[in-house]
Order: sequence, then structure tokens, then C-alpha cells
Amino acid sequence: MSGFTQRVLTAIVFVAVMVGGVYWHPISHVLLFFLITLFCLWEYFDLTLPTEVANRKWVGMGVGILPILLSTNLIANQLPINLVNTLLILLVAIASLFLFELFNPSEKPYSNIGVVILGLFYIGVPLALVPLITFTNSVFQPNIIFGLLLLTWANDTGAYLIGSQIGKTKLFPRISPKKTWEGSMGGVLVTFLASYLLSKLFTDLPLHNWLVLAGIVSIFGSLGDLVESMLKRSLKIKDSGSLLPGHGGFLDRFDAFIFLLPFAAAYLLWNA
Repeated sequence: MSGFTQRVLTAIVFVAVMVGGVYWHPISHVLLFFLITLFCLWEYFDLTLPTEVANRKWVGMGVGILPILLSTNLIANQLPINLVNTLLILLVAIASLFLFELFNPSEKPYSNIGVVILGLFYIGVPLALVPLITFTNSVFQPNIIFGLLLLTWANDTGAYLIGSQIGKTKLFPRISPKKTWEGSMGGVLVTFLASYLLSKLFTDLPLHNWLVLAGIVSIFGSLGDLVESMLKRSLKIKDSGSLLPGHGGFLDRFDAFIFLLPFAAAYLLWNA
């Protein structure tokens, strides 16, 4: 199988799974983003944590996955855990990291703790906002999250297509030598066009809200891509993983979406 064919097949399966997971049922929606969180955390800790203690990664995974479990519970109201108790659980989990390092010798225990806490806030907490956006006022509204995903893909695709054709001026050569200002502006134009079309297709939000989200995606999605490139460049690797043949890893595919989520959630939950 050629590289191009593999890439196309992976993309088809990826989109089918995303659409099915987002729309099939509220449970499939939550499960989809739980798995995305799990895979992104796995790749992140696989790259950043030392392996002299085999279960160190699993401890990081356990802490990193807590936010989406807790936010889902807040929406479902299945357990008597309110916002204060949620924060206390996270603090206890963070404190447990110190105890783990205390009894599992490492040359850099505080670096390990810092890596796990960064994973918690870089991946775990942003993706935990998905249920809060989707189930606004306890009403299942998958169009908003899927719209954000579409805007993110539009920004990425527009930047790639236009940048590969007319891109000359380097955007951030220290981190990502191939990105250009022309490509970035192309991504912005395609994203705003996509937001207009989404306002006609998804009437959950009016046009002005979709336009604001397009601006958030254009700015913070692009920065999120650079942030992950900074991580990979510091580790001297090309892809975060190989779980998506021809496309790299999950963190490669969701880096922009993860980074823009707090800004999009802040706008949606406070203003929309």
C-alpha cells in the first residue's frame, strides 16, 4: 500500500469514527473524547516520562484522565461530587504524585511531577471542557463541538493548501520552518468562510458567534499547533506517535483543537 493510499484510508476511517462518535448517542460522544484524551495522554507521557519505573506512565494517565471523568459526572449528576469536591479530588491526585516519586527513586523526581502536572493541564483539563460545551443546560448539542472540529480542520487545511502554493514568508522558523504567513492567512480566510457556512447548517448558534469562534480557532488553533511543534522539536522527533498511519499520532491531529478549547469554552459558556 502506497503512503498516499494509506493516508487517504486513515483519513476516511478517522472522519467516519469522529462523525459517528460525536452524533450517534450522548454516551458515544463522551466515550469518543474520553478515548481521544487517553490516546493523547499516552503519547505525551510515552515521549516525556522516564521508563525506569514501569508504572510511572500509568500514574500520569490516571491523573490526566481525571478531569474528563469529573466533568462528565458534573453534567450527568450521577455521583454527589460538586465543583468543590472536584477540585479537592484533583489536588489529592496531584499530592499523590509526590508520594509516588518519594517511594520510586528517580534522578529527577520533581521533573517527573512537573511533566505529569503539565499533561494534566495541557491535555486533560482542556478536553474535560468538551462535555461542558456539549451539554449546555443539560441539552445534548453535538453540533457545537463538531463545528469547532470542522473549523480547526478548515484552518489547518487552508493553511496547508495555500501555504504550499504561494507561501514564502516564514511564520515561525525557529519552531516550524515550513509554516508561512501566506499559509496562515489562507487558513484564516478558509476558517471564516467555513464559519459562515456552519451558521447556515448548524443553527444552534447565530452567525456572529460562529465568526467569533472562527477567530478563536484561527489564532489559538494555530498557536496550539506551534506549541506541539515546540514539544516535538525539543525531543527531536517528527510525530507524536504512529497510531494514525500516514498522519502521525493523536496529539498531532488534536493539538490545535486541545489548545483552543479553553478559549472557545470561555466564550461559549460566558457569552454565547
